[in-house]
Amino acid sequence: MTDRFLLRGRNAIITGGTRGIGLAIAQGYLEAGANVTICSRKQHNVDRAVAELDEFSDSIQGVAAHVGKTQDLERLIADAENRFGPVGILVNNAGTNPYYGPIINSEEAAWDKTMEVNLKGPYLLSKLVVRSMAASDGGSIINIASIAGQTALPMQGIYSITKAGVIMLTKVMARELGAQNVRVNCICPGVIRTKLSEALWSDPKMEKQMASLKALGRVGNTDELTGAAVYLASDASSFTTGATLNVDGGMVI
Repeated sequence: MTDRFLLRGRNAIITGGTRGIGLAIAQGYLEAGANVTICSRKQHNVDRAVAELDEFSDSIQGVAAHVGKTQDLERLIADAENRFGPVGILVNNAGTNPYYGPIINSEEAAWDKTMEVNLKGPYLLSKLVVRSMAASDGGSIINIASIAGQTALPMQGIYSITKAGVIMLTKVMARELGAQNVRVNCICPGVIRTKLSEALWSDPKMEKQMASLKALGRVGNTDELTGAAVYLASDASSFTTGATLNVDGGMVI
């Protein structure tokens, strides 16, 4: 049974893979035997992450790419395929949350940026990757959404809306692509110790408040997402598509 969780010979792209959840998933995939292409918008972040995973140097590469720009994504896929072959796993992890406050006070620019990265990016990249997946043996697309997409979190309205969209994007693509042996699933983290969610845990009083909302009574760590991501990428989840898996410590029950 354990062999079904291995990713030997699989080629993965992970967006936002240079830190936090994306970097943890990249390491998990490499340990499971996959080849991994990580991307981030800034080259120095890509270089730092690749150096951090130097023990897997034969199986990892980094590409600087903006997930909201089609030309960047086409180049990302080309680089991944040129190095490792057809892409069989895509993790749409890149995300942003530039505005914290009441949605009625938000600026249009914050709406546009959050939509571009959190929702348009997964939409564009999934469309491009599916072409090669469908032409080969299929594949697995994993969208990193958030429990914010299931319940309206205070002061994070725009972010919540984009993540709700990611959940529905997952369901729509799973329905449409199943016949082509492409599975599409979604992971919804709760509050995890990342730079993106720093405002929710860096202050002890806020961390205590967030922890009190969870059945496990604590904030999560990035490596606690890895098992779910490996499962959904592997043959262990071969009959799972359109699923939303909460990894939130029991926040939304």
